[in-house]
Amino acid sequence: MTTYFASPSMRYLRERFVALYGEEAAGRCLDRLAMMVGRYGVGGVAPRAGHEKWSQRDAVLITYADMVRDPARLPLCVLKDFADRRLRGAFSTIHVLPFFPSSSDDGFSVIHYRKVDPDLGTWEDVRALGEHFQLMVDMVLNHVSSHSNWFDDFRTGTAPGRDYFIEGDPSADLSGVVRPRTHPLLTPVHTRGGERHVWTTFSADQVDLNYANPDVLFEILDLILYYTSMGARMFRLDAIAYLWKQAGTPCIHLPQTFEIVRLLREFLRVVAPDGLLLAETNVPHEENLRYFGNGDAAHLVYQFPLPPLLLDALLRGDSRWLSAWVARLAPLPAGCTFLNFTASHDGIGVRPLLDLVPAEHVQALAGHIRRRGGAVSMKRDRDGGESPYELNCTWFDAVGRENDTEDLHMARFLCSQTIPLALQGIPAVYFHSLTATPNDLEEVRRTGRPRSINRGRWDRAALEASLSEGTSVTSRVFEELRRRLAMRSGLPALHPNAAQKVLQGDPRLFGVVRIPGGGHPPLLALANLTAGPVAIPTGALQEAGIVAGRGMDALAPGGGGWTDGGTNTLAPYQCAWFTERLS
Repeated sequence: MTTYFASPSMRYLRERFVALYGEEAAGRCLDRLAMMVGRYGVGGVAPRAGHEKWSQRDAVLITYADMVRDPARLPLCVLKDFADRRLRGAFSTIHVLPFFPSSSDDGFSVIHYRKVDPDLGTWEDVRALGEHFQLMVDMVLNHVSSHSNWFDDFRTGTAPGRDYFIEGDPSADLSGVVRPRTHPLLTPVHTRGGERHVWTTFSADQVDLNYANPDVLFEILDLILYYTSMGARMFRLDAIAYLWKQAGTPCIHLPQTFEIVRLLREFLRVVAPDGLLLAETNVPHEENLRYFGNGDAAHLVYQFPLPPLLLDALLRGDSRWLSAWVARLAPLPAGCTFLNFTASHDGIGVRPLLDLVPAEHVQALAGHIRRRGGAVSMKRDRDGGESPYELNCTWFDAVGRENDTEDLHMARFLCSQTIPLALQGIPAVYFHSLTATPNDLEEVRRTGRPRSINRGRWDRAALEASLSEGTSVTSRVFEELRRRLAMRSGLPALHPNAAQKVLQGDPRLFGVVRIPGGGHPPLLALANLTAGPVAIPTGALQEAGIVAGRGMDALAPGGGGWTDGGTNTLAPYQCAWFTERLS
């Protein structure tokens, strides 16, 4: 086991440790790392040569453990039952948002990383959920709850937690630190040694960890082993961009942060070769792409510009800015891909729109969200001002308009969910998108937090009744999204690694051509972004490399035809996936 760990991986990891902690400490870190392999029964297995990490059959459901509640059963058991009955064949992976004991932020202020909140279930329930689905878990590694044992150690001066946190001088100039929030960066706390000020990037209850102390990093490495032993395959690196702090810097995207991500990837390659790292960095696009490294950092990054660009395109009926961005996407490094999504437990971030759309587009989106009953969260800028950071609204209500009919609203919504399914990468769907959930204004009033608008919970009986009704918006959206996800899984052209080319032309349409290898036929994905019919461009099929007369719309129930004259039209907000007939 140690011999296997010692060859090129050992040299690579040593370089990472040297960059983080210096030459002398690197040797101790390597010895410590080698001793961890095999802990919890994980590690020491060589990566399988040529093993495919993902395919067109992959799709991720994003959900809280208790998104569906039944007073008679624990939520993780309810989620497993619901997923097993209704989601197999549509999703390969379930991302269960933090299910640990926590003190705030719906799970992201973790009190204990190695326990399951008893109100949600047990580790056995987590493992059971993985019977038919792969599991993604959150590595909430930037901060920990102020109610955690680690922070109790800090207050009392007890090892090891006394050295796990970052103290700051409240008189120091910290204006250069990039802030995702508007509250003070430093929070005063009473300790056995007197008042101290600790670094709290996201909230006073979320105290930042000090990765300049290698003991903190080793806590995270141990957690990766532990979660792997409990069935986890994917690890979401929450707020990773802010991980390392250094006086006199913006404290975002620091070189040491990238070294840690590289180290985590190599460690995962050794101990869990099928494991994947997902970087969560809600920042402008070019900054986000840095987390791929040279194919040696995160396996996946969120496509954070996609949600606001797609919302902007649908509300304007104009694909120009969305198409321009997709066309500029650089080729993916080997072993890397995108996670394409429109909604998550957070709001719709608008920072990624920097330099992608005119500034007035951001203000127009903010105004639209307010008219839809949502809110706009602000961030503190370096000049002391504030600017929009996040739009808080369910995606279903975000894509709606005041005078929509039910059918038009639903068609626009389904269009918004179908476009990401055809893009290069792996699609992810938030539970409230799957069920077309409207804004939960009552939850916002109860909690006082804007993000609660998109974090409501379903009563199981009410959800099952709505899904069984057949004519409800929830039922119609759920069944159609499930059908489209299942259809996608059988199309090799939608493999995450298949090449992608944007179709230029009518701005009322958005189109991409996906070109797989292995002799599989290409696919032309078209979407009408308007409330009126739009003619399919003459020659679009031929431009996509599909033989005339053999095209079919794979999305149409039963398969649809294509007339050689190119006079077919797409109905309002209709999506089509044209590819060659297989027979």
